[in-house]
Amino acid sequence: MATGAGGGGELKLLGTWASPFVQRVRLALNLKGLAYEFIEEEIGGGKSELLLASNPVHKKVPVLLHRGNPICESQVIVQYLDDAFPGAGGDLLPSDPYARAVARFWAAYIDAEFFAPWNRSFYTASEGEKAAEMGKAMAALATIEGAFAAEMSKGKGFFSGEDRPGFVDVVLGGFVGSMRAYGAAVGVEVLDAGRTPLLVAWAERVAALDAARGVIPDVERVVELSRSVAKKK
Repeated sequence: MATGAGGGGELKLLGTWASPFVQRVRLALNLKGLAYEFIEEEIGGGKSELLLASNPVHKKVPVLLHRGNPICESQVIVQYLDDAFPGAGGDLLPSDPYARAVARFWAAYIDAEFFAPWNRSFYTASEGEKAAEMGKAMAALATIEGAFAAEMSKGKGFFSGEDRPGFVDVVLGGFVGSMRAYGAAVGVEVLDAGRTPLLVAWAERVAALDAARGVIPDVERVVELSRSVAKKK
């Protein structure tokens, strides 16, 4: 059970500790100070009846249950939390329509242009394809670093342009644990001070947040899981 100032027992989150998409939702819930029950699904095993009933289309986590109503897909869930609990803990999306559009653009870019090729490089790409997919992911990170410097941070520590995290910080922040563990598991550092120093410093700030405590997993735990998954392939 996670505790917070709001939510009133109305919120349940179906997920696994290892999922970066679940981690981003938990970051959002914690930043907004919302109380919720975390219902852990089995990793790599059978899916619970509650999960299958709540997300019959994709049959995957995360799923947020609000008063029994299911909300699926992590970015959708994070935006829903702002809509359902406006002002709680400070909204994650900015109020200005253009700034909201910019934040949504970069959030979509992170999933499509960074995560997708990075994930393929580790799980599905052939040996001949791995380097190319990882190159795409690294190029996307360089672009994200440029956006942080030139457009979004406004000299502050977060993509929100404020001293507290916002929507893009939550979306990319869900990957901090996995990015840190990747180097230990594969030998290639995703976050490298020589290539993306601003993102390295940003990741340290995210990991140090009270909202990240118990959410961003230890490197050793993620590495152990990734190795066990690799053995089963």
